[in-house]
Amino acid sequence: MSDRSLRAGRLATFVYFGLNGFLLGMWIVHIPGIEERAGIGHAVLGWLLLLLGAGAVAGMQITGPLTDRVGARIVVPLSAVLCSGALILPGLAANAWTLGVALLVLGIGNGCLDVAMNAHAVQVERGYRRPVMSAFHATFSIGGVLAALAGARTLGWGWSPAATLGLSALSGVAVAVLAAPALLRSGGARPRDTAARGRPETPRRIWMLAVLALMVMLCEGVANDWSALHLRDGLDAPAATAALAYGAFATAMTAGRLLADRVAARFGPVAVLRYGAGTAALGLAVAALSPWVPMALAGWAVSGAGLSGCVPQLFSAAGHHDRGAVGANVSRVAGLGYLGMLAGPGIIGPLTHAMPLNLTFFLPVALCVIAASMAGVLRTPTTVPDGPPAPDAAAGTAGARRGGGRG
Repeated sequence: MSDRSLRAGRLATFVYFGLNGFLLGMWIVHIPGIEERAGIGHAVLGWLLLLLGAGAVAGMQITGPLTDRVGARIVVPLSAVLCSGALILPGLAANAWTLGVALLVLGIGNGCLDVAMNAHAVQVERGYRRPVMSAFHATFSIGGVLAALAGARTLGWGWSPAATLGLSALSGVAVAVLAAPALLRSGGARPRDTAARGRPETPRRIWMLAVLALMVMLCEGVANDWSALHLRDGLDAPAATAALAYGAFATAMTAGRLLADRVAARFGPVAVLRYGAGTAALGLAVAALSPWVPMALAGWAVSGAGLSGCVPQLFSAAGHHDRGAVGANVSRVAGLGYLGMLAGPGIIGPLTHAMPLNLTFFLPVALCVIAASMAGVLRTPTTVPDGPPAPDAAAGTAGARRGGGRG
């Protein structure tokens, strides 16, 4: 491919990651208002979030193999249109049943877009032959920050969730269509190496990466789905201020992901996951125990910074494992990961019957600690054919091979 088409493809990937972050962020900041309109409590909301997660996982498992067959150039824009159009549905829900259907459809759209755009990101990263995945995930976080700011502003103006989400949905469809021509054409998938060599279709390492993704992304999901409610209900913050909890988390995650490629090249992916997850555990504990809004915001920010570099390393490792099964492998890791991110927080709702909301956050604290202890799974002594070099456990070797070097 030409340098010009590669740059255009990279820019288009940034656009779709940012769009996905914005769409999901607009849903997140309007959760309190949607919950009130539907007339449900935290526990019911927690169960309904299971439908959001189930839809996402289903969409991922369908889209992964489809992307390997027909190419991300076709699947990415179609998925983005579906995700954008589905955004308005939660804003129109008037009860638990209609909200459940809305979340299921939104989850399917989000799952399809997530796998397709990550598969395209692997294709771009292979073209550049250096780590660029964290930068894409940083753009996802930027979309979340913009959503937090826009949501806080429209809430201050008194706009209804339906009005804001409807306008966002129309804008998302337009962006998805306009960015499509710049996506890279598929170079043609090779026969799956694993099948050709008679090995199991899903290697053990992929499943281990998937388990790590589940734990790390469950912690992200807690911040996404419960941070605003934590400030509003636990610390009596106004709705507009409560929306900034997710904004603080997403802003810190963005900053971390903008640096994560260089950090991974210098210190290796194991260090990124180990120390990142440990930092996230500390931040979540601070947010849970804080009696003051500013300190709670700081805790959410620290947790976002810690988690920022973890997921891009997992997705990149899965995508480069087998060039002929990029979409399938990413869908497996992303599927379990988003089961944690979108469905895992549903556990928090029922736990609020037994303890205050802030104390339930010690579940993700424990998972962060476990993920940090399992970081050695990312260590690999091999390089990946036709892709960026796989980071060594030794930081100096990794930095030397990359020349000093997502989200």
